[in-house]
Amino acid sequence: MKSLGKLRQALFALLAILALVYVARFGKRTSSAPESQATDTPSDRRAPGEASEPSQLANGDVSPPSASWKRKVRIGWTAWADAEFVTNLAKRILVERMHYDVELVMADVGIQYQGLADGSLDLMLMAWLPKTHQNYWKKVAGKVVNLGPLYTGAQLGWAVPDYVPEDQVRSVADLKRRAVAEKLDNKIQGIDPGSGLMQVSEQAMKDYGLKEQLVSSSGAAMTAALDRAIRRKRWIVVTAWSPHWIFAKWHLRYLDDPKHAFGAAERVHALARQGFDRDYDPKLVGFLTRMFLPLGELEAAMLDASKRNVEQAVDRYVEEHPARIEYWLSGRSPSTG
Repeated sequence: MKSLGKLRQALFALLAILALVYVARFGKRTSSAPESQATDTPSDRRAPGEASEPSQLANGDVSPPSASWKRKVRIGWTAWADAEFVTNLAKRILVERMHYDVELVMADVGIQYQGLADGSLDLMLMAWLPKTHQNYWKKVAGKVVNLGPLYTGAQLGWAVPDYVPEDQVRSVADLKRRAVAEKLDNKIQGIDPGSGLMQVSEQAMKDYGLKEQLVSSSGAAMTAALDRAIRRKRWIVVTAWSPHWIFAKWHLRYLDDPKHAFGAAERVHALARQGFDRDYDPKLVGFLTRMFLPLGELEAAMLDASKRNVEQAVDRYVEEHPARIEYWLSGRSPSTG
């Protein structure tokens, strides 16, 4: 009987071993897939380097950048009417809607280009190309990143009030006549020394053989001189550019430029330092590449800023153009959803 009991125990042990072998070899796997596979749905897959669609909060703001991205942005600017408005508009959206820390750095145009090239500035939103800033661009091409145009149809030239007789002063070439030069006190009112417009104006003086003095000052000093002359109905020639609120406030005309010293229509671009796209959230890069203002809207905003102040003009623009700003932030227009 004892031997029979031992035999049964041995048989049970053998059957148990066979069962384990069977389960190990043919049993259904029950382990879960790795987490990366379980969550990798087709909507989550993107090509390497492809930016994700901007994630937005319930109020329409873009979610703050994560700790892995830089949060502070240094933007160069100069106190030109268009640059002041566009730069402050961008700052408002970056701070209030995208949660960045923005520092505006006022500097001459040449210093801004150099700042982008050496990395001390992150952005500038006032690069006039291809002609106005061509000398600066040649020095930094390959060291900065062009994020595309912010607005188009910009123009440079010399302007006079409409009451200056057109039969006497129609083109830049007419300024060479002695009687005209005397009526202008032998001066052409300029802006910031070293600016692209002044560089082009200096070349225009040579191209047309003019003897007048090209007066360096600032954008604000130019508009003040223009205001004084118009109130007294005196002749004046100013270095001018469009868009600018002076063309909305006063009746002015550009002088013809038969030698094409001032070039054709310009584009105003956003430029970034090298590595900007690696250091900042792709949502910020997307916003900057989509930011584009129709010229009419920009001119209206600049005139508003001249009457009040730039902060109030930005307030009004943001209030009146929510759909445009939503597109800049998300890439989605109201019609496409």
